[in-house]
Amino acid sequence: MLFYPSEKLALFIDGANLYGAAKGLGFDIDYKRLLELFARKGILVRAFYYTAVAEDQEFSPLRPLVDWLDYNGFSVVTKPLKEFTDPTGRRRIKGDMDIELAIDVMEMSGCIDHAVIFSGDGDFRRLVEAVQRKGRRVSVVSTIRTNPPLVADELRRQADNFIELEELKSQIARDGGKAPSPQFAPASA
Repeated sequence: MLFYPSEKLALFIDGANLYGAAKGLGFDIDYKRLLELFARKGILVRAFYYTAVAEDQEFSPLRPLVDWLDYNGFSVVTKPLKEFTDPTGRRRIKGDMDIELAIDVMEMSGCIDHAVIFSGDGDFRRLVEAVQRKGRRVSVVSTIRTNPPLVADELRRQADNFIELEELKSQIARDGGKAPSPQFAPASA
């Protein structure tokens, strides 16, 4: 990882995407350790975590994680899951947070030197390019070590740095790298 101690950085975590990548690699994220790791890399200005939550459920299995993150140094951005019926008549759930993440990256790009995006979504390639045109560095954290790889090739190529999530495992895994707990499974897009 290429970081400079004097650079201001911000983390932008696509919760569902990071969860899927960690699950694919067989470990669960310790968010306190993740925050501490990046706080040692530079001047950590903000750490955002994005996820959709079920508003109509009495208890959401994601709520304990969201509450913990909110009280422990993360700026949590949520929105309600949307239910819809697809053309085949099957009930689907949607909770895409791409726009929220992109807006925050663009807004923060004026006061940081380095954006770290935890997502492999190829839709973020143009966002990365736009932030780079403002003179900011962008790192992408995801994985190519799952089958199929969970990072889009165009996003990996556009980023200034690609950080392989599996290489961070020893520094950010929870409970010695055990498989993810289903109670903290963010809603997928």
